[in-house]
Amino acid sequence: MTENEQLIIREHGDGIVELQLGRAPVNALSADFLLSFAAEMTRLGSDDAVRAIILSSPFKVFSAGLDLKEAQNFDLEQQNAIVRGLNEGFLALYACPKPVVACVGGAAIAGGLFFVLASDRRVAMTKSSFGLAEVRVGADFPIGPLEIAKATLDVDTRRRLMLTGQSVGPIAARNFGIIDIIAEDPEDLIGYSLAEARKLAELPSLAYASIKSQLRGETIARIKAAIENGGNSPEGGWFNSQTKAAMQKMIDHGSS
Repeated sequence: MTENEQLIIREHGDGIVELQLGRAPVNALSADFLLSFAAEMTRLGSDDAVRAIILSSPFKVFSAGLDLKEAQNFDLEQQNAIVRGLNEGFLALYACPKPVVACVGGAAIAGGLFFVLASDRRVAMTKSSFGLAEVRVGADFPIGPLEIAKATLDVDTRRRLMLTGQSVGPIAARNFGIIDIIAEDPEDLIGYSLAEARKLAELPSLAYASIKSQLRGETIARIKAAIENGGNSPEGGWFNSQTKAAMQKMIDHGSS
């Protein structure tokens, strides 16, 4: 096992690697966390010994998205930094040539849902929930997450999630194609995730990478082109005049 402060790697044999997201307590997203994640995904994707990757979390919440108490005070530089992290972090996951299985034991909300959407197979639990709360916190979608949502969710599901900000449970999420398998307990969650990873790891790796590129290449190219054209630094910043108040309302609602 190797680890840094926020990303822990465990070997399961036969080229199966588990990358555990460990930014306590809820894997809130920060620029540094996302860029470290991007670097780790890129490294694993280029390692010939890696046959499949499992993304997991040890926390009750898989990832809650931004820390709103912190984010509502972001200045322009900090807004651009988190946009870059969201774009590059999830692009690295979406473009990874290796099979990736999301092992989701809790809620995956807002930016946290893109760990799931950008993965290849998604296993969740009966207590998991899923949502894109950006509209409720007064922020639109950076280009990377936006293009991944458009590529992985159908039109009605995008309408349901992105224009309401409301979350859904695992059965609805399976019906929407957000997840594939629902586990009853943590033991089954990791068991199913390992089983899916091993199935994918047995596939010819060159063909897998090539087909994945065929499926996702146009979306990846759009994200990269947008980043090159300033997508990491939106004019005027990411937030608008309503964002801070909307974030505070969400904070107050969560603490009530």
